[in-house]
Amino acid sequence: MSYLLRIDASASGASSISRQVADSFTAAWSGDIVRRDLALNPVDHLGAVGITARTMRADEHTPEQKAASRLQDELVQEFLGAGAYLFAVPLYNYSIPSVFKAWLDHIMVVGRTIGLGGAVPSAGRPTLIVSARGGGYGPGAPQHGKDFLVPALETILGDPNLMALDVRAITPELTYAPSVESLRHLVPQHRASLESAHTQARRQAEEFSRITATRAIA
Repeated sequence: MSYLLRIDASASGASSISRQVADSFTAAWSGDIVRRDLALNPVDHLGAVGITARTMRADEHTPEQKAASRLQDELVQEFLGAGAYLFAVPLYNYSIPSVFKAWLDHIMVVGRTIGLGGAVPSAGRPTLIVSARGGGYGPGAPQHGKDFLVPALETILGDPNLMALDVRAITPELTYAPSVESLRHLVPQHRASLESAHTQARRQAEEFSRITATRAIA
């Protein structure tokens, strides 16, 4: 069985709800795990050196382009070597944490991880996004429609012309309820959301394990 690639993006360490729910997933996962913690070891943002290195011959690279190309190759190979993906990515200011976006920019390479009409090696691989958020973003909530993380990642990761992954999401909500006075009346809803998130994570891990095992046999 190929490994699970787990990417963590929360800056909150062990107190991160996204990490805790992701831990429930990995506890129920039956295979190997490769983990990259972008909060502890962030990758540099993609710059001109890294972009130009993609379109030049390797023997024409400057030392800086060679270094950028090595980083990109490491990240892409790590990504493509996985059979399933777990992304613990909290909602920061309505959007994607910059450390995760930087990682994405490095691995999104046409002809390697992006199809644009062609074949994609990672197509169909199961992918789980765990994205905790301080408030409520579901239908009827004041923040409904302001989640610009899950829809964006569903497009980036799941679009058939891009990375073509099989994307699911778990979104434990109201994480501010225990600590913000104006939200304390929502603590029961927060606890229910969190309990549901852990249950969903364990179920998804079991399903991902079955999917990757079946593909390995095939």
